[in-house]
Amino acid sequence: QVQLVESGGGLVQPGGSLRLSCLASGFAFTKHELMWYRQAPGKQRELVAAISSGGEASYAGAVKGRFTISRDNARNTVYLQMHSLKPEDTAVYYCHFLRGLNYWGQGTQVTVAS
Repeated sequence: QVQLVESGGGLVQPGGSLRLSCLASGFAFTKHELMWYRQAPGKQRELVAAISSGGEASYAGAVKGRFTISRDNARNTVYLQMHSLKPEDTAVYYCHFLRGLNYWGQGTQVTVAS
């Protein structure tokens, strides 16, 4: 059974940092690209960052230079390190991978506010 469990969200002031984690199970983690998406209230879910099975990362323009995606294959975990957070980064952040079907975690709330 595929499971993706996100953690690490919370309330942070503008300019602050957070690190999100996604613990994966139930599939061959090392063989798959993993992604982080986010969904702000009233907006569509959008891709934030992706990391290939080989560790190659890519980012949405809005977060490039501020966010870093990484993976620890020994721990079946993908991370999203977020720096210089802005109010517009406020959203529910989801871990995702695709294997025929779309698999999503339950999401973790990130709120950037003073």
